[in-house]
Amino acid sequence: MTEMTPATPTPAAKPKPRPRPQVMKLTDAAAQRITELTKRADSEIVGLRVGIKNGGCAGQSYTVEYAHEIRPTDEVVEDKGVKILVDPKAVLFLLGTEMDYKVDRMSAQFIFNNPNQTGACGCGESVQLTAPKGAITLRHQGSSVAISAYSVPSPSS
Repeated sequence: MTEMTPATPTPAAKPKPRPRPQVMKLTDAAAQRITELTKRADSEIVGLRVGIKNGGCAGQSYTVEYAHEIRPTDEVVEDKGVKILVDPKAVLFLLGTEMDYKVDRMSAQFIFNNPNQTGACGCGESVQLTAPKGAITLRHQGSSVAISAYSVPSPSS
């Protein structure tokens, strides 16, 4: 008589984690300009740091500066061969943003095509931004912080 041994269940394969969506995208013109700036910098830089600061008549403005190091909290975006470091406080406001570079007769500047922008001042120096619906919000309550999560739609095929 043969003994039957129970079949060992095969462990279910762990699903691969969904890749994190890229915070920002660059146009070819922006990538080319960032490459030029990187080569012309006085000291070695790892990329450009992009952020948001409070101020201006509309309430906020974009910041762009040389990044000499990658901070542990930076959101690193690599697109078209260049590196953008996004300030962690600006990530929610920059989700889905396309960074472009425009040159016209009177100016040359980076342009942010941001779906979270709800307004801008007449001079173009400041903007009004709103975090995406359902985004993470931080509320300080004494010495503790309450955090709410957000969901990002999966990339379309």
